[in-house]
Amino acid sequence: MTAYIPRLSSIPYDVFANPAASVLLPIALGTTVGFSSRPKSTQRTYLAMKQPPLRPPPQVFGPVWTLLYGLMGYAAHRAITRSPPLLASTDKMRTLYSVQLGLNILWMPLFFGLRKPVLALADIVSLISLNGYLTYLYFSVDSISGWCQVPYMVWLGFATYLTAGVGYLNNWDISESSLEKRL
Repeated sequence: MTAYIPRLSSIPYDVFANPAASVLLPIALGTTVGFSSRPKSTQRTYLAMKQPPLRPPPQVFGPVWTLLYGLMGYAAHRAITRSPPLLASTDKMRTLYSVQLGLNILWMPLFFGLRKPVLALADIVSLISLNGYLTYLYFSVDSISGWCQVPYMVWLGFATYLTAGVGYLNNWDISESSLEKRL
């Protein structure tokens, strides 16, 4: 199955070859999606939902994701530049990284834009599975790359718990009309 993955479009090698570009790309994409989701509206929505225990305040997410995006970009830079460029695993890592970045960016529009926690949960479960494999690949090339992925994996596990918890506690309905009833 993964033999076909490198044929998919991915972020160009030159982005990964430049450490600053590799770090700044996910930060820029994440920040763009974060600000395009109308942060004040998103915070109101977040506070209106029934939440599982251990939920952090909404102000925590921006700084945490910025740090994690930077770490994931640096991990990708190290793993991909330390793997021989003509090796199929380099193409596989670039493609998997590109797909996981797309899934990561998609979560917020699914959850807060479309207000579909079931789709957001499917997205994040796919995201954590894909990153588990990517982390494995990174460790096989460079241990620092693998360890840079560990905080991201832990946070994805926590985010999965929050997504499932919010979905369950709100009967999988976080539509505006259902949340307005609670305000």
